[in-house]
Amino acid sequence: MNVPQKRIDFLDWELGVFFHFGIRTFYEGHQDWDMKPMDPSAFDPKELDCEQWIRSCKEAGAAYAILVCKHHDGFANWPSKYTDYSVAATPWKDGKGDVVREFVDACRKYDMKVGLYYSPAQFGSVKMAPKEYDDYFISQIGELLTNYGKIDYLWFDGCGSENHKYDTDRVTKAIRSMQPEVIIFNMWDPDTRWIGNEGGIASMDEGPVVNDLAFSIQTDRVDALDEDVFLPAECDMRIRRQWFYSDADAPYLKSLDELWGIYLSSVGHGCNMLINIGPDRRGLLPEEDVKRFGELGEKIRREFAEPICTFEDFTREGDTFLAPVPEGKLVKYVVIEEDLTDGDKVTDFDIAVHVDPWTKAKKVFRGWKIGHKVICPLPHLAAHRVAVNVTGEGYRLKNIRVF
Repeated sequence: MNVPQKRIDFLDWELGVFFHFGIRTFYEGHQDWDMKPMDPSAFDPKELDCEQWIRSCKEAGAAYAILVCKHHDGFANWPSKYTDYSVAATPWKDGKGDVVREFVDACRKYDMKVGLYYSPAQFGSVKMAPKEYDDYFISQIGELLTNYGKIDYLWFDGCGSENHKYDTDRVTKAIRSMQPEVIIFNMWDPDTRWIGNEGGIASMDEGPVVNDLAFSIQTDRVDALDEDVFLPAECDMRIRRQWFYSDADAPYLKSLDELWGIYLSSVGHGCNMLINIGPDRRGLLPEEDVKRFGELGEKIRREFAEPICTFEDFTREGDTFLAPVPEGKLVKYVVIEEDLTDGDKVTDFDIAVHVDPWTKAKKVFRGWKIGHKVICPLPHLAAHRVAVNVTGEGYRLKNIRVF
């Protein structure tokens, strides 16, 4: 299997942050596709500070960030020439502001990968003829892909497009011509894929190789692929209940324990974790959200700071990898990584421990896929030796660490 290097590299990003911000931030209670009007005069984030967004998330350990540039409502967070419904029609900075520019500049300042979200569908799009709408779509995407330098990630949302016909060949050729190296999420010519839920949970046997794609949260539709394709998965989820900031969301900040469980069920299952934080009406990330995300980052660093066994400590006997555990240390996690250059090859594995030199090993964990990374939590075991038993044809392990 020929695996593009940029798709393997994407998995190394591991932790990303989503920013749902736009006209809907200023209209409490509005929901996706409710078709309620939202006048641009309400958009006025007087303290907008994208550097605060990116700096906070970088400190928490995020490697990439995605800004909602245009959501389903059609409001453009940049002064688009192809609509009157944009930041140019707002009182913010007397109509001369550009959220996309400030976001991209902040990402570059703090060395974060730049991701842009664009909803292909929007309110009123069904009133346009298909070619007319494709022209509009390509024109706006063209502004985003030619006016802001290198874009690392383009995130298309399938919601609202379930029954719409696009000239997908034309759209994707235009995108690839403008940004040949860009990574595209989930639609038409994808490099990555959606996990199929918005709770951040991936299956233990997820694996990066698939033959179909889930389309959107609003449908059971699955798009079949012509063959097995290496498409790394991303698990999107919200730090609160809703995507956009809402006063009503105040009681719904996820606990550190819940975020940790999601991390283990996303990054720990070989996928990326994409956590949404909605900037508020000031144009800032809420202080409690920043604190909680920082707590997650600190826990990740703390739990995986000092391995008690590294790959160099393991010896191989056939398909079993063995390492002695230093005396007095408890085994909490075993983290295994597979070399994905030729795709994922491991079909299942288990972890066993020898409690002393004289008795047989006991299996304490059973898994299926390894892929980019599998984090195997164990019940804080005292062990004399750890054994990782692997099944698969032609596999190569990249790393094993015990914490």
